[in-house]
Amino acid sequence: MNNPTVCVIIPYYNGSKYIERSANSVLAQTIAPNEFLVVDDGSSIEESEKLKYISEKLGFKVLRKENGGQGSARNFGVENTTSDFISFLDQDDFYLKNHIEILLSGIEKNDPHFGWVYADLAEADEDGNIIRWENITHHSRHPKRFISDLIGSDMHILPSASLINRVAFKSVGGFDPQFTGYEDDDLFLRMFRKGYKNYFIDQAVTVWCINNNSTSYSIKMSRSRLKYFKKLVRFFPDEPDKSRYYIKDLIFNRFNSQIIGEAFRSVCVSNTPQSKKMSQHKSELIDIANQYTKIMLNNKYLPLKIKIKIFLQKELINTRSKCILTFCYFVYRKILK
Repeated sequence: MNNPTVCVIIPYYNGSKYIERSANSVLAQTIAPNEFLVVDDGSSIEESEKLKYISEKLGFKVLRKENGGQGSARNFGVENTTSDFISFLDQDDFYLKNHIEILLSGIEKNDPHFGWVYADLAEADEDGNIIRWENITHHSRHPKRFISDLIGSDMHILPSASLINRVAFKSVGGFDPQFTGYEDDDLFLRMFRKGYKNYFIDQAVTVWCINNNSTSYSIKMSRSRLKYFKKLVRFFPDEPDKSRYYIKDLIFNRFNSQIIGEAFRSVCVSNTPQSKKMSQHKSELIDIANQYTKIMLNNKYLPLKIKIKIFLQKELINTRSKCILTFCYFVYRKILK
C-alpha cells in the first residue's frame, strides 16, 4: 500500500473525566488519522450528554450502542470504519504526538503476512504524570515469534500501542466479547495462529495511565482470567508425542499465582485498598480458584509434586480449621514452595 489509511477507535463508557484528553491526543497527531470514531458503549444519559458536548466542541464522530463491553465496542467501531489499519485507544490513556507516524513507519509493506506492528508505552499515573518511559520491554521479549511467548505469560501487547491490519483483524472475527480482560491477548494469539506476523518498535508511542478503578483491578478481570484460562486449556491440549505439555510448562506457570493469589488475599485481608475491595468478592474468588484447581488436578500429565502443591493451595484457601491450615501452610512453605 503506497498510502495506507488509518482509523482510530476509542471505546467509551462513562468516561467523561478522561475523554477530552484522549480525543485531543488523536487530533494532535503529526499524521492525522483518516477516520476517528468514539463508540459510546451504553453510558448513562448524563455521561452520553457530556460526550456529545465534547465531541461537538472538538469535532469528532460518536456512535452509540447498547452496553456490551470494551471488546464489543471495539468490534462495533471496526464495523463502522473502512481504513486499511486500525488503531485503538482506551478512554483513560492518550497518544504521544507521533503515535501514528511511528507505527506507520513499522509496516512491512513487502510482507504479505503482515498482521500488526506495536510499540512500547510510557507509564503514568491517573493524571498523566509520567512514571517511566519503558514498560513492556521491561516485562517480556518482543516481537512475538514463538507460541510459548503468547501462552506462557502476559503478552504485554496493547491495542493502544498497535496498528492492526484490518484483513488480519477481520479474519479472526475481531475481539471475543466474552472477555472483560485478556481480550487483547486472545486477539493477538488468534491472529498469530492464523499466520499473521508481528513487528515491534522499541519506542513509546502511547501513555498508559494507571487507574486503580479500571477493569484491570476489578472482579471483572478475575472472572475473565478464568474464562481465558479455560479457553487456553481447551485449545492447547497436551501433545505428549511431540513433547509439548502446554498446561504444565506454560499455562500453570502463568495463571497459578494469579488465581490462587487473589483468592488467598481475599481470605487474608490486608490494609491495602485493593485487598479490601477484592475481599468483598471472597466467595466468588474462592470459587474461581476451586474451578481452576479441579481442571489442573484432572490433567494426567501434571507432575505429582505440582498436584500436591495445588491441592495444598486449595486447602489453604478453603479450610477453616486452624490446625489443618497451619499444617498445610508449613508443608507448602517448607517442602513445595
